[in-house]
Amino acid sequence: MEEKLKIKLSIADRVYPLTIDPKQEEGLRKAAKNIDQLAKKFEQNYAVRDKQDVLAMCALQFASKIEQGGINESENNKAATERLQALDKLIYDKLGSE
Repeated sequence: MEEKLKIKLSIADRVYPLTIDPKQEEGLRKAAKNIDQLAKKFEQNYAVRDKQDVLAMCALQFASKIEQGGINESENNKAATERLQALDKLIYDKLGSE
């Protein structure tokens, strides 16, 4: 059993202490860095009242990317399934005509 790792992540000028599995560290640090960078971008480009608004905007941005990715994947799977069914029909028709 792996030892837990204690780390501190800084997001929007606040420090969050976490106890994690060591294999999670890289992903969490990258995620915190991405959130922090996006928060700074929102603060610079928009009239934002407070950090909570900035973090809400960040959450919306990341969640919408995840949701859109799922929608795109679903559409791609549907298109691939339709192409495979058409190919299957062509093969079946070709083998049936010989």
